[in-house]
Parts: sequence; C-alpha cells; structure tokens
Amino acid sequence: MFLSFGYTVLALLRIVIIFFYFLLINLVLILVCLLRPFHRNNVYVAGKLYSSVSFFLGLKLDVRVPDSVKQGGPFVFIANHQNSYDLLTICAAAQHGTVTVGKKSLKWIPIFGQVYWLSGNIMIDRDNSGKAQDTLTTAANKIQNRKLSVWFFPEGTRSYGRGLLPFKSGAFRLAKVANAPVVTIAASNLHNKVKLNRWNNGTLIIEVSEPQLMDSSKGTKAWVGYFHQQMTQQIEKLDGELAEHL
Repeated sequence: MFLSFGYTVLALLRIVIIFFYFLLINLVLILVCLLRPFHRNNVYVAGKLYSSVSFFLGLKLDVRVPDSVKQGGPFVFIANHQNSYDLLTICAAAQHGTVTVGKKSLKWIPIFGQVYWLSGNIMIDRDNSGKAQDTLTTAANKIQNRKLSVWFFPEGTRSYGRGLLPFKSGAFRLAKVANAPVVTIAASNLHNKVKLNRWNNGTLIIEVSEPQLMDSSKGTKAWVGYFHQQMTQQIEKLDGELAEHL
C-alpha cells in the first residue's frame, strides 16, 4: 500500500513540476521570440528547451545526427508522429535554420500558440485546399531564398501505437519543387512506454538519416513509398537495439 502511495505521489509531483517548468519555458520563448521574431533559429532553441522536459519524465533521449546534416542544408525533414509526447521528445533533433509546418489553429493556443507563430513556423489551413498550394510555394521560397529547412510529420496525425501510418505527399512535392534533399527523423516506439508513476522510463532513440535527393529515377508516389519503407526499417532497427538492452 505504501509503495502504491509513493508511486501516486511521484506522478502528482511530476505533473506539478512539468506544468510549471513548461510554463517557464514558454515564457522564456515568448521573450526570445519578441526580441527576435521569426528568427531562423527560434525553432531550434524551442526544440532544445521543450525536449529538456523529458528529464522530468524519467526519459533519456539518445539523439543521433550525422555530420552531413549538422553542416549541410537546407533539407526537407520528415519525422514519425507517435503521440503528444513528441513535443517533448523528437523535437530534440531540430537543427539550426529549421521551421515546421503546422495547423493554423495552433496559433490560438494560449502562450504556446504565440510561441509557435513567432518562431517562424509555417501555418496551414487544412480546411482550405486552395491555400495548400500557397503553403507549398511559401515553404519552397523559404528553402530557396532564406536557406531554411522545413520539418514535416508526413503521417498528418499521431499514430498512437498503430505503426507508421501512410504518408501524405506534401513534403515530397515540396522537396521536388525546391530540389532539397529529404532527411528522415525516426524515433523508437514510445507507445505506452511513459508511466508518470515510474522513476525510470527508459531511453528513446532519435536517429536522423543521411540526406537523400529525390532524383528522376522515381516518380513522387514511388518516392513516398520508398521513404515510408526506409523509416519503417529505421524504427524497427532502433526498437531492436533497445530490446537487446532490456
């Protein structure tokens, strides 16, 4: 009974600490973004700060980024989207000069929404198909004129343990238009792995791949399938590596 009570206290304590720490992070980011709105490295700073919350979740992040990505760019990044913890985990892989593509409605979330907008991210209206092409053009201009990389979650929604969902084609059409290499960012499986009443929630491996240019050897649809297979294999490899250390 006492052990169970201790675990409950741990979960409550974590929730309180994370709430106030997350609030502090957003206040710091608001200040940073007001001092340098839409700066090319605001998303990078946000990723480092948000991912620091993982410490309080008892989760260790093992982030692997090749030198070709650290020193290169711009790229089109594609990452798997597992659950709401992604905000505190996979964002650790964000590189300098990167913006993300997100729903326009995010802008109205108090504090976080304003941080997201002022960070220079690209806001899209999913209910207006006519503006989708404008978003593609805007993103291509950012890549070509400002040398910014663009981060997508090509599944379009969280997978919640269903495996890697089918990819939408937007990120790949952008890569073609901007002639930018694609880089996959794969995180090992985190579904039901984080328990707030457990001290140690293990390790999450986040692996960034070598850049790959979409040449004329395949059509866009074939490239979509190719990168989906690549990321699936990447995730399986990372899960296998973690399983060996259990």
